[in-house]
Amino acid sequence: MALDAALTQLLGRAVPLNASETVATFDADRRVLSADLVSVLQVPPQDNSSMDGYAVRCTDVIEARVVLPVSQRIAAGHAADPLEPGTCARIFTGAPMPPGADAVVMQEDTREVGGDVHAVHVDAIPVPGQWVRRAGEDVTRGAVVLARGTRLSPASLGLAASLGLAHLPVMARPRVALFSTGDELVMPGEVAPQDMKPGAIYNSNRFFLRALLQRLGCEVSDLGIVPDRRDLTLAALKSAADHHDLILTSGGVSVGEEDHIKPAVQQLGSLDLWQIAMKPGKPFAYGTVRRDAGAGPDASRTCHFIGLPGNPVSSFVTFLLLVRPFLLRLQGADLPAPQPVMLTAHFDLPRADKRREFLRVRRNADGGLDLFPNQSSGVLTSATWGDGLVDNAAGTTIVRGDLVPYLSFADLLA
Repeated sequence: MALDAALTQLLGRAVPLNASETVATFDADRRVLSADLVSVLQVPPQDNSSMDGYAVRCTDVIEARVVLPVSQRIAAGHAADPLEPGTCARIFTGAPMPPGADAVVMQEDTREVGGDVHAVHVDAIPVPGQWVRRAGEDVTRGAVVLARGTRLSPASLGLAASLGLAHLPVMARPRVALFSTGDELVMPGEVAPQDMKPGAIYNSNRFFLRALLQRLGCEVSDLGIVPDRRDLTLAALKSAADHHDLILTSGGVSVGEEDHIKPAVQQLGSLDLWQIAMKPGKPFAYGTVRRDAGAGPDASRTCHFIGLPGNPVSSFVTFLLLVRPFLLRLQGADLPAPQPVMLTAHFDLPRADKRREFLRVRRNADGGLDLFPNQSSGVLTSATWGDGLVDNAAGTTIVRGDLVPYLSFADLLA
């Protein structure tokens, strides 16, 4: 199956979660809004100065070097009196404009008269609106400033705070159960490298998958490593389905005799095993696991299941390209897919693959892309060395100097 077709099918099954909650604005980074934010005020609330200087009436300064007495001093956070004709007001950045004033002359364009702070020479002729921030120029009253489905960023938290919102309505976090399968897997810290049994490997997938899930705002239940036994696989799936929205596994989704995930999910629900035409990441599974009838008042009677390949780079890349958009859709996030940019290849790829390839690359000082020399799906070093992927179409060779589509990890991890 083509990757785009698989993603379309996957997103078609990701019905956004119904649950929402209210959280402190301080704690809402990366959460997804469950309702529009409508402003009940305008920002800024009144005209104010964008410079330190002097508020004036333009009709009082029709030529340079006019001398105006200073009739008041206005600091940010303090009220202003109406400006008397023929005078100016000492004003500071953010302070409200006095009624009657229509411009600000910055202090660099003025001089005190004989060292007297009570009068100034105005050396520049102002125009109406100069250095004035207008009321409502940022946000108007009644405007939708952040729409439902927005994934909140630090800037949007600041915007919400500027509207006086100390709490925000957000979608509930997806509850994800994570476990790995494989008798060969060992946790770091449990066995020293010199004591590892033949064929044993440390479980790297568990660490980066958990981190990726947490970056997406998920509540993660780490169920550890499930041995290659059918009964234990069934028990893990049953327990996880009752209290989670998604079960995510790595390994065991192929068709070998020791791959128990496929028959176990089929026994407890349904499974589509997709052979995706991409490299790395061919084996991928989506399905559902039935929830126990007494599992609580869940609106859905099934839990989503996604099985990733066991090879670490395959697992990493398929998560970025398939699981990430699925989880964002579950949260109701309205985010466009990351778009590649065309950059120059500073490498050759003389052999075309029949599958769509995602090559680990890194931008160099000349603005081009270097290729990691070993593109094996088991070489996780390629993902730490690289800063993105070249999305290379099936059957396509690359000659140094070609423009190629580049997807940055920064965009794929955003």
